[in-house]
Amino acid sequence: MTASKKDPGARVKVLREQIAHHRTKYYVDDAPEITDAEYDALERELRAIEAEHPELLAPDSSSLRVGGEPSEAFVNVRHRTPLLSLDNAYSEDDLRAWNERLTRAAGRSVDRYVVEPKIDGLSIALWYRNGLLERAVTRGDGIVGEDVTANVRTIRSIPPRLSSPAPFVEARGEIFMPRASFQALNEARRSSGEPPFANPRNAASGSLRLLDSGITASRKLDVFFYALAEIEGVFPPNTHTEGLARLEALGLRVNPLNAICRSYDEVMAGIEAIRGLRDQLDYEIDGAVVKADDLELQRHAGSTSKFPRWAVAYKYPAEQAQTRVLDIVVQVGRTGALTPVAELAPVALAGTTVSRATLHNEDEVARKDVRVGDTVVIEKAGEIIPQVMRVVVERRAKGAAKFSMPTVCPVCGSQAVREEGEVVTRCTGVSCPAKRREALLHFASRPGMDIQGLGDALVDQLLDKELVLDVADVYRLDAGTLAELSRMGKKSAENVVAEIAASKARPLHRLLFALGIRHVGERAARVLASSVGSVDALKNAAHESLEAIPEIGPKTAASVRTFFDQPRNRELIRRLTQAGVRTEAAEEELAPIRPLDSAFAGKTVVLTGTLPGVSREEAKARVEALGGRVSGSVSKKTDFLIAGDEPGAKMDRAMALGVRVVGPEEFARMTTATIPDRA
Repeated sequence: MTASKKDPGARVKVLREQIAHHRTKYYVDDAPEITDAEYDALERELRAIEAEHPELLAPDSSSLRVGGEPSEAFVNVRHRTPLLSLDNAYSEDDLRAWNERLTRAAGRSVDRYVVEPKIDGLSIALWYRNGLLERAVTRGDGIVGEDVTANVRTIRSIPPRLSSPAPFVEARGEIFMPRASFQALNEARRSSGEPPFANPRNAASGSLRLLDSGITASRKLDVFFYALAEIEGVFPPNTHTEGLARLEALGLRVNPLNAICRSYDEVMAGIEAIRGLRDQLDYEIDGAVVKADDLELQRHAGSTSKFPRWAVAYKYPAEQAQTRVLDIVVQVGRTGALTPVAELAPVALAGTTVSRATLHNEDEVARKDVRVGDTVVIEKAGEIIPQVMRVVVERRAKGAAKFSMPTVCPVCGSQAVREEGEVVTRCTGVSCPAKRREALLHFASRPGMDIQGLGDALVDQLLDKELVLDVADVYRLDAGTLAELSRMGKKSAENVVAEIAASKARPLHRLLFALGIRHVGERAARVLASSVGSVDALKNAAHESLEAIPEIGPKTAASVRTFFDQPRNRELIRRLTQAGVRTEAAEEELAPIRPLDSAFAGKTVVLTGTLPGVSREEAKARVEALGGRVSGSVSKKTDFLIAGDEPGAKMDRAMALGVRVVGPEEFARMTTATIPDRA
């Protein structure tokens, strides 16, 4: 009989002590004593005993790292102290100017700095109470973040229990996806027909916000801690470096490249030293962070509304290389956007071999005048995404033809349309393979057909096994087929099938919204259902009659007409009708809709940055429900720019054109009005 059979409680205690010891040796001390396979064997044995003896399961058990049941949503949590972002410096002059501002704000010169690698990840605040991990909160807007504790527990380099049980500790760190994990994830996504992530930061951010922590566990995220924000029960540290030492003593991983600098010249030397190592690191960095070490000086210097005055991010300039354009191909994204991509002669750039570069859109290709055969200068935007910066025109071959966007989708052959005021050309085919995943998720969403259970994880499996090709195929699914899929089971499969059956009776406006017709949001779908009465009538309605409907402008009318003019879309409607989906308005839907009293009614809105507690899709849905139209780019016709944290170039464009900018608080006020549906 094994030791675990004789006394499972004693064996669990030994295993936990061994796992904690080896975790610290591997992640904190960088001195592993056993192989990865041996470490995995310890965790497997612990999980096996806990599965057999559930009473032995503890909140700090490593078995929680494999992920639990999918979550419904993330809860918003207010930070104990603001988790601010950093201001940027792009040159030595910028850095000197920051240092001068800091000296003035502090009232004295700075005699000690810390220079740290600026990891391209996402910030996290961890709360430990009595040594146990209690909560993990994303940055959010710096004031309020999201509780992602279940997902953070799956990250091996984050200990569930500290080595010293202080009453309370808040540690702040940067979660990232190592390059090797990022490459493996994208290879897996390509092989399954999914679009690859653009960069490790996006992959890490998306992984941390998955509702299924089991998937997060498979993504192999990592972390470095960069600040001890709070500690109770002991004297607080006097310097930032002392705080980092405390973090290490608690078993939290700190970047070994952090350097103490006693003069401005040493700071510049430290920045250059980190730059020289960047291609050798297994994680992406885009600069170095410079901080004043003295915490009292930090408190005296204070912060602006967005940035601490005592720290700055020094951004490295992008590396460039020359190569030749072998071809320009057009890819179709999951939203139907057609994107021209330059196929390049392979060239080494920033530690990787680059053979492709996005050309963004038709206007960008024309502006740079990129042609097949051209010699071009490329660099990595944000040190991740290769892009063409300019053409070496003097090396262009005679007769090189200008590029023109296709008029049909290269994937499905449906009409490709670029609407007035837009920079993107889009496929109009609802069943286009490139758009299937998003189309299915949108179709099943709450404001659409509201099919509970048909979420990301299930849709991914359905597409991977080719069980559905478009939204009409959803109605052919049966419980037996679904029960064979991962993480389903008989009861879950029966529940999903019941939800699918119930969705057939949803009101007509739900179906019109769920079809994903361009510019037809929730409000427009209600208006169309009330005014037209059926899918058949809408399918045959003339552009002029559609445009004459109150609140249905020329763009929406044209989009509806384009949608129903596509043979593939008409066939989809036929199959939905055949499956028993309601395609006629109920009597109550035919009642006149009261005019919309909203600041967004009839307005064109652009979204940029991160809004606190509101996803991009949720913000878009709010605007559309209030009668607005969400556009992807700022132009003279834009009425509002809704700007959250880190707004980017759209803010500059809006300011230049005099477009009204609406911040998060004003946006919340503008979208709190009740929308009357009926007279």
